[in-house]
Amino acid sequence: MKTMLIAFAATAVISVGAWYALDLIGFSAAEQGTGAAVRLDD
Repeated sequence: MKTMLIAFAATAVISVGAWYALDLIGFSAAEQGTGAAVRLDD
């Protein structure tokens, strides 16, 4: 039981860390799916 809880906690920490890290380096769906010709400011 203790091992399973540690695995769940590790999965949560890795998932949240990856989410923040990928967002920080610019690897998001919004940044990958838009090109230079798309005007989002208007």
